[in-house]
Amino acid sequence: MGSLPPSSSDLHLHPHSSSSKSSIDETTLLNLFKSQQSHLNFFFQHLDLSQTLAFTTTLLHSSGTIFFSGVGKSGFVANKISQTLVSLGIRSSFLSPLDALHGDIGILAADDVLVLFSKSGNTEELLRLVPCAKAKGAFLISVTSVAGNALASVCDMNVHLPLERELCPFDLAPVTSTAIQMVFGDTVAIALMGARNLTKEQYAANHPAGRIGKSLIFKVRDVMKKEEELPVCKEGDMIMEQLVELTSKGCGCLLVIDDDRHLIGTFTDGDLRRTLKASGEAIFKLTVGEMCNRNPRTIGPDAMAVDAMQKMEAPPSPVQFLPVTNEQNVVIGIVTLHGLVSAGL
Repeated sequence: MGSLPPSSSDLHLHPHSSSSKSSIDETTLLNLFKSQQSHLNFFFQHLDLSQTLAFTTTLLHSSGTIFFSGVGKSGFVANKISQTLVSLGIRSSFLSPLDALHGDIGILAADDVLVLFSKSGNTEELLRLVPCAKAKGAFLISVTSVAGNALASVCDMNVHLPLERELCPFDLAPVTSTAIQMVFGDTVAIALMGARNLTKEQYAANHPAGRIGKSLIFKVRDVMKKEEELPVCKEGDMIMEQLVELTSKGCGCLLVIDDDRHLIGTFTDGDLRRTLKASGEAIFKLTVGEMCNRNPRTIGPDAMAVDAMQKMEAPPSPVQFLPVTNEQNVVIGIVTLHGLVSAGL
């Protein structure tokens, strides 16, 4: 059966019809960003640092788990801040106020801290959670933006986050209040990071699979090619006799070494093209040693892999590989840009 054609009313109501298209200009967008900046500046200028310090110190000295809770958008922020603390090696978790009242509150203990995020401070689900959390002996902290709210009056500590207004033209959509919650929580997290003297290595240990962790954990020795994978030759070898070695190892170069594997220089596929263009048939009589670069960039096996990438990209011109040598200038490997990228760096 065939379908009925759309009615005229359907055509007029279609969201992509030309009559319903709307637009926004650059000036309007810029003014919105400026307004949001102004609202955020209000927060920075009026934040009570004594409250913030007390809050941060309480989290720092907590011997238990730091739980965060909230509803709606504030709940998303609370969850994110908790995850930030976890990534810094701080015991933390998000506690859903609804699930807490149906058994999950069993995870709370007397040495724990429970931080409740709420713009209004009158969120019904959090207010119902308070007496239950107090019965477990947890220390309760409310983080709110409306003065004289109910949540602040029943918690052990309150932090007031100054809010001029929401960017929303109706002052309703929580787009500024959640922004200052996030700024507040993440800034406190970094304060805790500094107070706990977290090292790069400790931070990387918490991010082993991501680019952050790899850049802080992986050393050149972890990503370099070695032994039979190395494209090596002697300086007396004829260039044309080393074409297979040059092209088969996937490095785009030859590492020119002496009998004791000391690095003499490098010869790249680019050098081959330039030599062929300049010398023509004479290339058949040239040795690798005559045309190699005797002052190549090198790196040690214990250098960070991310440093190897930076060294490859450094002026005056980028390179695609670095010979890896030990303190005696003996070749023990080669690290390539392709290998670094493949490793996720």
